[in-house]
Amino acid sequence: MLKEFKEFAMRGNVLDMAVGIIIGVAFGKIVTSFVNDVVMPPIGLLLGKVDFSNLFIDLSGKSHATLAEAKAAGAATIKYGVFLNTVVDFIIVAFVIFLLVRQVNRIARQPEAPPASPTTKECPYCLSSIAIKATRCSHCTSELKAV
Repeated sequence: MLKEFKEFAMRGNVLDMAVGIIIGVAFGKIVTSFVNDVVMPPIGLLLGKVDFSNLFIDLSGKSHATLAEAKAAGAATIKYGVFLNTVVDFIIVAFVIFLLVRQVNRIARQPEAPPASPTTKECPYCLSSIAIKATRCSHCTSELKAV
């Protein structure tokens, strides 16, 4: 069983998948940072200096000024600002993956070969197949008109 597992783990597609997952996780961290640190602050500024990561609904009935205060007090909260950041994060990742798959498909698609020009033609007298440049049929010896 150990030998079978080793053979499975060493297959090319399993290793490729592992590398893809590792790179995907690292890419996800980059996108998360991009969303939280680059994209959302200007959007929050345009919407009246809103910090999306600090938007929440306090379900405890008490009033907390920040999400950190609510967490420290152990209050139940709905963190819809964090959810919005995650949605933007997902949209960016999904769009980048779409672009990547689109490019891979475009590269992988084999261009259609142009139709090959014919190398033979049919003798009009005996209907045998002869070379395209032939001036006399090799089967019936009829003289062919130049095309």
